Amino acid sequence: MRALLKLANIPRSTYYYWIKRLGKPDKDETLKTLVKDIFDEHEGRYGYRRIRDELINQGLKVNHKKVQLIMKELGLKCLVRMKKYRSYKGKVGKIAPNILERNFKAEKPNEKWVTDITEFKLFGEKLYLSPMLDLFNGEIITYTIGSRPTYVLVSEMLNQSFERLTDEDKLMIHSDQGWHYQMKQYRHALKEQNITQSMSRKGNCYDNAVIENFFGIMKSEFLYLKELENIEHFKEELQNYIHYYNHKRIKAKLKGLSPVQYRIQTIQAA
Repeated sequence: MRALLKLANIPRSTYYYWIKRLGKPDKDETLKTLVKDIFDEHEGRYGYRRIRDELINQGLKVNHKKVQLIMKELGLKCLVRMKKYRSYKGKVGKIAPNILERNFKAEKPNEKWVTDITEFKLFGEKLYLSPMLDLFNGEIITYTIGSRPTYVLVSEMLNQSFERLTDEDKLMIHSDQGWHYQMKQYRHALKEQNITQSMSRKGNCYDNAVIENFFGIMKSEFLYLKELENIEHFKEELQNYIHYYNHKRIKAKLKGLSPVQYRIQTIQAA
């Protein structure tokens, strides 16, 4: 044994340390099980910080670096993000000023919403998703999906989102300069609801970074994770994911709560 240790350049003390440890139970066994359970429950969508937050929600005090180490040891990691569809076709209507100016913080629900369109390529077909997101808590207010990026896709989404508004709300809706949002019909719909329109600067995706970020998360956590059978199955799973995103997926900046939980807690505390 001495010869082998010398050949491997391993100190005797190190060898006996690991021999002694191998005979002891793993003190992190329970924590590893919880981390793996949370990771599996969220289908690989959570990184170490969200898993740490979920453990805290369950009453466990654990450092995020500890969770990161355990995930590395267990080989658990999240997926990467992908690009989005661009709807800019030049000036086809009226361009609104950039009133939002990257101030993505909202003090209450229905104060600032953002919207955009993203594209899916599935089974030889293209699908287009048009969601509305509330900057207060990142909640998806509503969405529409269609085989063509027509104005109806946006107008129906807009009408559905208006159902969330009350007479007291003073809302701003921000988008990019996509042709849908330049249309007279779109601007008229906002004006009827006394909604302020805001647009990103030309070709500047950072002006609408929150909805861009949502698209990246959605595609990596849903589209590139699920094994889909056909278009209808995709739509069913998309509905399930949006519900999951709103009601169950926690966020650190929302104090470890999901968007809906945070909105309800805020309203109850007011």
